[in-house]
Amino acid sequence: MQKLKILWSWSFLFSLMLRTSTSLNNITSIQSLSDGETLISHEGIFELGFFSPGNSKGRYVGIWYHNMSPLTVVWVANRETALNDTSGVLKVTHQGLVLLVNGTSNSTVWSSTMSGKAENPVAQLLVSGNLVVKDGHNGEHFLWQSFDFLGDTLLPGSKIGWDPVTGLERTLTSSRSADDPGHGDFKFRIDPRGIPQAVLTNGTVIMVRVGPWNGLVFSGATIYLRYTKILPTDHDFREKELICKLQPLDTYSVIRSVVTPWGGVQLLHWSR
Repeated sequence: MQKLKILWSWSFLFSLMLRTSTSLNNITSIQSLSDGETLISHEGIFELGFFSPGNSKGRYVGIWYHNMSPLTVVWVANRETALNDTSGVLKVTHQGLVLLVNGTSNSTVWSSTMSGKAENPVAQLLVSGNLVVKDGHNGEHFLWQSFDFLGDTLLPGSKIGWDPVTGLERTLTSSRSADDPGHGDFKFRIDPRGIPQAVLTNGTVIMVRVGPWNGLVFSGATIYLRYTKILPTDHDFREKELICKLQPLDTYSVIRSVVTPWGGVQLLHWSR
């Protein structure tokens, strides 16, 4: 049985419901994913499908850990717009957009963005938990990826911070509650002013500063150092990109950082 260890926390974890699964890890423009069907990443680590959080009856498309109980969702597509029934369908257009469509009204509930044309677009759930859109002829180039549009969870391989070239800022934003994955009040982000530091904000108010960066770790989170053997962090502060990311030493370590609805930031590790 798996146990959850809270390595570093300002608060507690919230959990969701357990679901069933299938075995495909991608869909193309001639396929779709209906409510009740799921994608499973290579090696069976992550799963994508429809779910209802907590006591909510709304339906959302999300990514969670496959075969872990309780259900732990790490990303939600339609955070602000729930489906009211199980008619939802996830599609990939010929242009390379991922669409969540209400099957009853045939209206678009949520859509990805697009950074280029694709001849044979494929939406694939990677082993990292990253949902990507790529051209079938160019598997290394992502036209879109969920890691650029984070929810409340930072996974190994994903990152928060600034890209001044594209203007993209990746932040973690809390959910409203365990029943509502919509954008909550709290953000965890990198403050680029002066010496970089991680901050937790409520609106424009900085609630907690986890820094500044001292060359090894954010000085306000020195407890990280106790876990460097299983959880070394990789902070990459360069002129072209100002980022912070989790980089586990052990490929099979299941770790994540979460911003809770009540303003906590946690570092969590599943032990098998």
